[in-house]
Amino acid sequence: MNFKRTLTQLAVFSALLLVHNAFAQSAPAATQQLQLSAFVGGTGTYTNLAGGKNLDITAGADLTVLHFRLFRPAFEIRGTYPIDEGTISSQKSFLLGPKIEYPIGRLHPYADFLIGRGQIDYLNGGYVFGDYRYLSSNTLVLSPGVGLDYSLTHHLAVKADFQFQHWDTSAVASGSINPKAITLGATYTFDFNPRHHHSQ
Repeated sequence: MNFKRTLTQLAVFSALLLVHNAFAQSAPAATQQLQLSAFVGGTGTYTNLAGGKNLDITAGADLTVLHFRLFRPAFEIRGTYPIDEGTISSQKSFLLGPKIEYPIGRLHPYADFLIGRGQIDYLNGGYVFGDYRYLSSNTLVLSPGVGLDYSLTHHLAVKADFQFQHWDTSAVASGSINPKAITLGATYTFDFNPRHHHSQ
């Protein structure tokens, strides 16, 4: 799985979506019903494999429905790629899924449940377990999480995000690991209709 290519495709998808919505909202009387935001941040991941840790870059986008007053359902897509792999394993993932946000003024707490694919590369010649030496593995990833965006301006917010993940791997006795990822970053919200005002 080529994660660099996947992150590039994510950026292209976001740009195409931005252009599409810009044209859709060009009428003066139009009211913005969907909101596109993009985020990027640094992620610290406890890999749950022999005490390993990764330092990652995480980037993604959210398409949020603005119809509802008390909460905002959204669809999220994100990718995580390690920039410092440590010495045990390198974990990469591409995830998507539903997200629910509950805005309170400038505070935007949320919960999500993301599903996707992950790749584990075992470093320093592989990871030995039993009679086998593991070099890499691919798996389904389940990633429930919570987070908080704090709006600094109409467009810009800071982000704190936590994901508790489930990865399958034959390199451990239990057959699975539960990495934990903490991301600190920034979110930019695109405004396709300045006439529409929503709570920060």
